[in-house]
Amino acid sequence: MKAPTRPLRDRPDPQALRAVVEGLSARFGERLSTAEAVRAQHAATVTWVPPQPPDAVVFPRTTEEVAAIVRLCAEHRVPVVPFGTGSSLEGHVNAPCGGVCVDLGRMDAILRVNAEDLDCVVEPGVTRTRLNAHLRDQGLFFPIDPGYDASLGGMVACRASGTNAVRYGTMRENVVALTAVVPSGEIVHTASRARKSSAGYDLTRLLVGSEGTLGVITEITLRLQGIPEAISGGVCPFPSVRAACEATILTIQSGIPVARIELLDAAQVAACNAYSKLALEEAPTLFVEFHGSEAGVREQAERFGEIARECGGGSFAWATEAESRTRLWQARHDAYWAALARRPGAKGVSTDVCVPISRLADCVEETSADMAQAGIVATILGHVGDGNFHVLPLVDTADPDEVARVHGFIERLIARALSMEGTCTGEHGIGQGKMHFLEEEHGAPAVELMRVIKRAIDPHDIMNPGKVLVP
Repeated sequence: MKAPTRPLRDRPDPQALRAVVEGLSARFGERLSTAEAVRAQHAATVTWVPPQPPDAVVFPRTTEEVAAIVRLCAEHRVPVVPFGTGSSLEGHVNAPCGGVCVDLGRMDAILRVNAEDLDCVVEPGVTRTRLNAHLRDQGLFFPIDPGYDASLGGMVACRASGTNAVRYGTMRENVVALTAVVPSGEIVHTASRARKSSAGYDLTRLLVGSEGTLGVITEITLRLQGIPEAISGGVCPFPSVRAACEATILTIQSGIPVARIELLDAAQVAACNAYSKLALEEAPTLFVEFHGSEAGVREQAERFGEIARECGGGSFAWATEAESRTRLWQARHDAYWAALARRPGAKGVSTDVCVPISRLADCVEETSADMAQAGIVATILGHVGDGNFHVLPLVDTADPDEVARVHGFIERLIARALSMEGTCTGEHGIGQGKMHFLEEEHGAPAVELMRVIKRAIDPHDIMNPGKVLVP
């Protein structure tokens, strides 16, 4: 379903908008911009979701400044659109109803690292790579690693995942507490640093994945992990996508604590070879990694090797040295750009689904056949250890027939995942692009309950309107 290009609610009254912009300009000076170029930079541009810029962009530095912005916007019923790095893929940062974009990039302090408690407190503009660089000397790391160097605030808002999710979980499992500004302009603290609590509603989980529709996240307490004693990884080619998926399923079902297990189809491997200067066999391939003690990693790798051979896997190319592993995983993280290079001028339309692990091979194989039958140029890759995979069609957006075929393919992909008791998105989120699939997945009563929550917290619909829920 194509993302809507018209507002789902009225734009703010021009006089009210003027009052907000004047008020923000008086308080923030040069940190408030209405320049066309700045506004355009804060609209969706990564995929084919049409960009819809805000009326103004403001750059706060503190939670109190965010609260002041939201209070002023609430007073005049002007929309508020939170912004991290702009790397989301379903139009989350678009402003279909205009309003004020709150760019949190200057709130980028690492406030506290509690090494003994394995947690830290950061502002939302901190990126995952910067946090891990800061933690490295303390023997700690934060494991969630989406493909982009996203901001942690955006990762919380979109319930991000990544290559390590099969072992360490998603943002849902790794956020301890939040500070957020809700649509009234009040500052809310959702939890303490305690590792568990049964005190009241779980407001932290309510905000994780809310995509900016319930509040602006301004401070995050995250769980950390110790850097493993030993890390071993490598790549293994397979004769087919199904064989690679079956090896993944058997690995998970056997209880092998694999840290990463990523699938790249033959087209994606070819793209990575060309872009990242690798020399991998151009066949469906699993990238795997194990974390633990020296003996544990060795045993896990041996057991995985046995499973891979049973499924027809080829010879391993193991990378035990840090530099070699980094090169392989950097190639995996650069897969989007590698795929785009296969068709210069095309737009990449990255979409994802997630299914129960037992249905993974069926879903990926049927999707590959659908791609071929529809004549779509695309690659498949994904975090298959938890049943999540991505498809990246490369689209000539000037060709209406091709655009229509890709839209149809994406709808069939989602229908296929839902028929297998899966979800329309494992980690990209709903945003504008997948709003119309939410009711099909959850049912009308559940979606109406979501609307009740949204109306209770945000009665005037100022917080990132036009996202997640169709009015």
